[in-house]
Amino acid sequence: MTIENENVFLWPIRIYYEDTDAGGVVYHTNYIKFMERARTEWLRSLGFEQDELRDKDGVIFAVRSVQVDYFLPVKFNDELLVSSQVIKKGKASITIQQEVIKNSQVLCKGIINVSS
Repeated sequence: MTIENENVFLWPIRIYYEDTDAGGVVYHTNYIKFMERARTEWLRSLGFEQDELRDKDGVIFAVRSVQVDYFLPVKFNDELLVSSQVIKKGKASITIQQEVIKNSQVLCKGIINVSS
């Protein structure tokens, strides 16, 4: 598998009630779910389906580490973008920087290391 496009990939999301706590604020672990979805859609946009990679090539991605910084809360019904950008490639790993953005403001930032 070769990932050639290292530009920033943006994936739009809207915050649903199920993503929030009783106060209407997104629960902290849901940011990681949003980032996972954006990475999946990024791969899909490049023509890679993870189930096909697993079944045909035996390639399975495993998250080895996650570092997340939270800056501002995300609330019910917010419309956001989740960015994904490769910042480092190894022989069997990729490090991806991801941000949760609202109106050009970074609300959360993650550095995710994935290996195959």
